[in-house]
Amino acid sequence: MFFIIVYLVISFKIYTFSNFSFLYIYTIFITTFMLSRILGSFFYRSYKKRLNEDQRKILRAGYEPTLSIVIPCKNEGKVIYHTMQKCLETNYPKKKIEIIAINDGSTDNTYDEMLRLQRDYNDRKVKIINFKKNKGKRRAMYLGFKRAKGEIILQIDSDSYPEENAFKKIVMPFIDKRVGATVGHTDPANKDKNLMTKVQTAYYFMSFRALKATESIFDMVFCCSGCFSAYRKEYVLPVLDKWIEEKFMGKEIIFGDDRALTNWIIREGYKTIYVAEALAYTVVPEKLKQFFKQQVRWKKGWFINSTRILPEIIRRDKFVAFTYFIPLIILTLTTPFIAFKALILNPLIFGISPFHYVIGIMLVSFLLYTHYTIYSKEGYGKYMIVWSILNMTIFSYILLYALYDLRNMAWGTR
Repeated sequence: MFFIIVYLVISFKIYTFSNFSFLYIYTIFITTFMLSRILGSFFYRSYKKRLNEDQRKILRAGYEPTLSIVIPCKNEGKVIYHTMQKCLETNYPKKKIEIIAINDGSTDNTYDEMLRLQRDYNDRKVKIINFKKNKGKRRAMYLGFKRAKGEIILQIDSDSYPEENAFKKIVMPFIDKRVGATVGHTDPANKDKNLMTKVQTAYYFMSFRALKATESIFDMVFCCSGCFSAYRKEYVLPVLDKWIEEKFMGKEIIFGDDRALTNWIIREGYKTIYVAEALAYTVVPEKLKQFFKQQVRWKKGWFINSTRILPEIIRRDKFVAFTYFIPLIILTLTTPFIAFKALILNPLIFGISPFHYVIGIMLVSFLLYTHYTIYSKEGYGKYMIVWSILNMTIFSYILLYALYDLRNMAWGTR
């Protein structure tokens, strides 16, 4: 079925466009790009299969490095106890885990909930850092990383939590000394709340199992997501001071911390790896307003960090730069304009039907749906079609607002 859809997409593109236009170039470009990303993800394999014999011996002997779990938190009193509890109750040696939870000037009962967990688990290593005034997530992460004693530092968002065996799986690639950071696979914890969360469930799957999986083939995942990622301490500590002092237009950057920190690991020449088997869950926005604010923040971070790391990607791996990274930037920036031309200008000004453009987008979404059904038994693949429609008509334009509001470094709220 997958290759039937591929055939339909290519045939449709050839049949639809008889003249060589910008829209033609864009359509072929985005189709080829998405097709290559999806096909590339089929070549992803567990890093365990990529280990050499000496590294396999270390794995068989039981590779369990000490872990420091850093959890920055503001106003998450309803979930922080559960997050910390899940981290302590994973299938990992108790003596090798420490939690460093940072209360970043919360105005609710977050700090009390942290202290309650510390009391309930008084036989475990639980450190609580309390900022009386809000300093921002990046500052909280910085102090937590500096205080960490473990060989591997895990970054977990306050509204996320790991699956029982996730820690063992996310640290496994660190057997290879060339690996500097890893990122697990994250699913929404509230996926069945409403249509909004179901659509995000499909989107998260595509982002991780299609895009990050393909990036991982080249040992260069561009964003080790803050919801569940890990860093080798001896590699990340030397770059922390540079990371914390990053500015944009003279202002301190308070978002995009995970992407920025990943960029520094890449600059140092280390591998960044996606671990599909390491599963975590996170709470996604349930209302459109919350989602919009989150996406504005994410797209600001994406734009700032992507433009900054681009020269390094070109220097380090020209194949990745010119077949993936640069096309991704171009497509992301042009999609809102192309959608506006195809859906608004063409039918209203030039009398050209958007039918072919819409069908083309739908064929690509069916391609993603097929990819989803190959790798997941859950039934959220159909919401990839809904995502495509929303992205074509609404979501792609969030980027334009984010670029307009780029100088605004306020965090926003979920």
